[in-house]
Amino acid sequence: MSRIIPTDGESLLVETTVADVVLWHDLHRLQDRYVSVIDSDRLEEWPELFTEDCVYEIVPKENADLALPVGIMHCFGRPMLRDRLTSLRQANLFEPHTYRHMTSGLEFTEIDADTVDVQSNYVVVETLTDGESRVYQAGRYIDRVARTPQGWLSAKASGV
Repeated sequence: MSRIIPTDGESLLVETTVADVVLWHDLHRLQDRYVSVIDSDRLEEWPELFTEDCVYEIVPKENADLALPVGIMHCFGRPMLRDRLTSLRQANLFEPHTYRHMTSGLEFTEIDADTVDVQSNYVVVETLTDGESRVYQAGRYIDRVARTPQGWLSAKASGV
């Protein structure tokens, strides 16, 4: 969120502008909406947080560390996200459960005026109907978001 500005060749000044704070807030709100629709089981709203030609993937950390493109899931575009939801709702059988996401450490790098790379940490806690909770997954979101007429949307979302 802060910009590093060389001052005299050795020391650095860290400056955060109002525009940086506003952009961080907008990106944080997108991430909050993302986890809220999942945690509240409003999954049909989830694809609307992505661009039409998005890429969504879940990649094991070991594969990411070795630059291997093999992931657990890859979806290309909103239609594939919707297909995944249909599968979750109609074909897959799971014990009833709820999720709660916790995110932290949101950082971003502006690529251009309408494109930003975003990274943050996450932990997902799964709670079963008997009340037992466990850490379901922990990792890092590595995303590229795009400014659209609908606001910021995920163009590429990776969970590693």
